[in-house]
Amino acid sequence: MLKSLIRRRLAAFEREYNYDTSYGRDILDTDLRAALAFNKFNAMAQYRRDIPADALTAASLVATMGEDCGPCSQLVVTMAERSGVPAPVIRAVIAGDERQMTDAARLAFRFAKATLAHDPAADASREEIVRRWGKRALISLAFAISAGRVYPTVKYALGHGKTCQRLTVGGTVTPVLKEAA
Repeated sequence: MLKSLIRRRLAAFEREYNYDTSYGRDILDTDLRAALAFNKFNAMAQYRRDIPADALTAASLVATMGEDCGPCSQLVVTMAERSGVPAPVIRAVIAGDERQMTDAARLAFRFAKATLAHDPAADASREEIVRRWGKRALISLAFAISAGRVYPTVKYALGHGKTCQRLTVGGTVTPVLKEAA
């Protein structure tokens, strides 16, 4: 019964976001306990407190595009659009064009890049994030950066990774410059 419920939730997610969840079904079909363990990660990945949507999107896209420039990145774009992040801001993050980002997106973009590079520049960004939005916002960004790497990695490890593609933002196809992320 639990497997059936999880399958229905995966199918609903697929329909809602036009996203292939076959890797999730493979996990579920192989081991219910593994699926339940992965679901615990989902709860952490969905933590969003005190952080502007454009900042969260920037951090998520930097991390996800660093691991995947295909369906996972498109999923982040779709979720960002639905949360009200303007298409020009999303495109700027994809292109790495800091001049076109909002101030919040730029700060999170720089923080995510520095964090992933283990660059000491992350320290100043971290302090600014806490000053502006508080520690829960910092946790939100940390979880978003982590999630942006975990999902594509699990997919690729299980053989479900896809090659790079163009992302659709606001109905316009946007080429991905992986090195920009």
